[in-house]
Amino acid sequence: MMLRIKNKAYFAPESNRMRKVGNIKNAIEEFKAQKNKNLFFLLKNRFGWMNKFISKNDQGIEVGAGAGFSKNFIQCKNFKISDLAEYDHLDIKNIDAQNTKLENNFYDFVIAVNMVHHVPYPIKFFNEMFRILKKGGKLIIQEAYCSLTFQLITILMRHEGFDFTKNVWSKNAPSSDEDDIWAGNIAVPHLIFDDLEKFQDELGSKFEIKHQKFYECLTFLNSGGVSSKTFYLPLNFFFLKFLNFIDGFLVKFFPNFFAMGRQIVLIKK
Repeated sequence: MMLRIKNKAYFAPESNRMRKVGNIKNAIEEFKAQKNKNLFFLLKNRFGWMNKFISKNDQGIEVGAGAGFSKNFIQCKNFKISDLAEYDHLDIKNIDAQNTKLENNFYDFVIAVNMVHHVPYPIKFFNEMFRILKKGGKLIIQEAYCSLTFQLITILMRHEGFDFTKNVWSKNAPSSDEDDIWAGNIAVPHLIFDDLEKFQDELGSKFEIKHQKFYECLTFLNSGGVSSKTFYLPLNFFFLKFLNFIDGFLVKFFPNFFAMGRQIVLIKK
């Protein structure tokens, strides 16, 4: 059972204590400069596990790709990135993950990294992914896990927020702010994936859960941030691996306290 500090926490954008919030250009420039080994290590872990579910010749796409870091780690020659934006680095621009207008039954896999909790209507997103995936295709998701630690950090940094009272299956009431693409509700993945009975009722006829794993804590907290930035203590790869080892222990035995990320793979039936 998910432990909750309170049912919801909302913060006005101007109170956010992160820096360069949603500054994709800056995120790309910093990554290319290769000064932050912490972030590189985090992203390598976030995308590396996905390659187990991907073949080299698959047709794949990432929705909500943001800075497009996946291109550095996904081992597939037919992989494209997209977002609801016009960034130059995107392969496909202005793609709404709730209504992509892409071809039916075309993709072998779709990647969604930390974007489901930004989607106003998650049920529309899953229905759209079902439409564009081939039978047996994979929806590969990396998302937030709203543990006590993540709730505390969210309240401290006043970044995004959470609301456990939302109906994530509604087509009429949004789970996050429709008018702000950077608004997020990190409780959404919990509401979708931790009530398996409800998940089966809503999506069981379309998807099977193939893989689920909790991970990340200290490696995330000391990454400096992905698209929004904060303080971090620079470490070399030896100490980053040691930090990751500690994460493995904390998450395995105390996930509701420490886990800050989750891996999910859904198979289209």
